Amino acid sequence: MTDDPNSASSRDNPAPTREDAALVRNDDPALRSASHSQSNAARCLASGPGLSEDQALALLSRRDLPPESIELLSKNSDLIKHRKILLALISHARTPRHLSVPLIRRLHIFELMKLALSPTLLGDIKIVAEETIISRLETASSGERLSLARRASGRVAAVLLCDPEPRVIRAALDNPFLSEALVVKALMSKHAPKAFVELTCGHAKWSLRQQIQLALLRNENTQLESALQFARDLPADIVRELLHDSQLPESIKACLQAQLDQRL
Repeated sequence: MTDDPNSASSRDNPAPTREDAALVRNDDPALRSASHSQSNAARCLASGPGLSEDQALALLSRRDLPPESIELLSKNSDLIKHRKILLALISHARTPRHLSVPLIRRLHIFELMKLALSPTLLGDIKIVAEETIISRLETASSGERLSLARRASGRVAAVLLCDPEPRVIRAALDNPFLSEALVVKALMSKHAPKAFVELTCGHAKWSLRQQIQLALLRNENTQLESALQFARDLPADIVRELLHDSQLPESIKACLQAQLDQRL
């Protein structure tokens, strides 16, 4: 059964004309300056009953797409079944937060990972994507966590430094987005696992950073050999002050103090 062109719904949501589509694509040079007309055409096309995936993607590629058009697209249940449309809606700079946040929760974990790494994504939306990944880590498979440790954002990799599997921790330590500040914060946590501390002590990059050495000298799981090496590389007065609030076992503190006395 076809819609009556004179019905109320057809009058409220008229089918987009060829001219409307041209306005959206900016194909006609004479129309490029007609921003008001283009916005009206975009709204008309977004509300059209027969909007295709390609047409919707063309609309969403416009930086000046009105928020009203974005909202109309987000309410089209047939369109947002397409992953490209869903990602384009979330990534658009003019998508209101009250629309993008619920849409983010529909994404798969690796779609979220790519979204969080997008250089053009708004900061608060990127944080929501990262938090959604982190909330799913407990139910993620070992292989998924390993891939995320290697490729996800630094914030996600930092959470995986406390993973129960050493291979995931090792991959997270090698993550290119992981920062020194995130490693230090993880080492200062009461929940830092022994495997993470040991792997950091032997890591070719992180074990040479002074702030990380200081964090390791405060951690109860740092072994004597590593503690002595770090203490030798640091100024004696800094090590001496650090020992007052270090969580290292007393036996290791005593060895470090003896080493400091020999440096006098």
